[in-house]
Amino acid sequence: MRAVPEGDTVWLAAKRMDEALAGRALVLSDFRVPQLATADLSGRAVLEVVPRGKHMLTRIEGGLTLHTHFRMDGSWHLYRPGDRWQGGPAWQVRAVLENAEWQAVGYRLPVLELLETADEDAAVGHLGPDVLADDWDLDEALRRLRSEPDREVGLALLDQRALAGLGNLYRTEVLFLRGLTPWVRVADVPDLPALVEKGRRLMLANRGHWEQSTTGSLRRGQSHWVFERSGQPCRRCGTRILTAEQGRAPYARLTYWCPRCQIGPAPPPARAPRRTDRPLGRSRYVP
Repeated sequence: MRAVPEGDTVWLAAKRMDEALAGRALVLSDFRVPQLATADLSGRAVLEVVPRGKHMLTRIEGGLTLHTHFRMDGSWHLYRPGDRWQGGPAWQVRAVLENAEWQAVGYRLPVLELLETADEDAAVGHLGPDVLADDWDLDEALRRLRSEPDREVGLALLDQRALAGLGNLYRTEVLFLRGLTPWVRVADVPDLPALVEKGRRLMLANRGHWEQSTTGSLRRGQSHWVFERSGQPCRRCGTRILTAEQGRAPYARLTYWCPRCQIGPAPPPARAPRRTDRPLGRSRYVP
């Protein structure tokens, strides 16, 4: 069970892509998917690369947008022309955008489509307020969350239609910090605004670097309170951290909690996750 990158990962990847591509004309575009096999963007300038939740929008001169989503395995890597590509075997490359200074190579991108910029809403219009956006709208996010009061809060926080960008790591950690199990109903959360804003602050604190820490420490094994710490002692009380799946297959997600520090309903704990269950480490999108 692997993880979709969190919104802060996509935000930083988009920032690096924007720095490398925006304002420069493409000298080459190479799309290695059937639906874009004849598309040629060479000669057009990249205007900007922006994140939208867990989606990336590369806006291109002439009213076009390249929409990508990483899902579980996708990533963009930046190289200087002539550098050896190291993101995986060549057959996993789905797209190449090249200017005079940089090559952006997209590996294993499951979503890769070229849209009219005016039609971006067809791809991302369903998303809720973006947690990391300058126009973040807390009231609208709360309205969407409260529209399903009986939903388990751990699932509600992952719903990109309610708020875009928050992922499994941050929902797990913020629920620990607020003292609630993931199975508490949205209607029973004592202070929903504080919960959501805490998740946003955690992501804002991490969006400028690849490492993700919710404890304030970047030391190996010290960066998370409960996430991926099944069977280990709680950093606050010493109780063994538990794990269980939440949600229905095939969308169930592993979640972690401290049965002493977090109040609310919970199912029987699952076995400790095997290595193959664990999310991939945070991808690096630049060399």
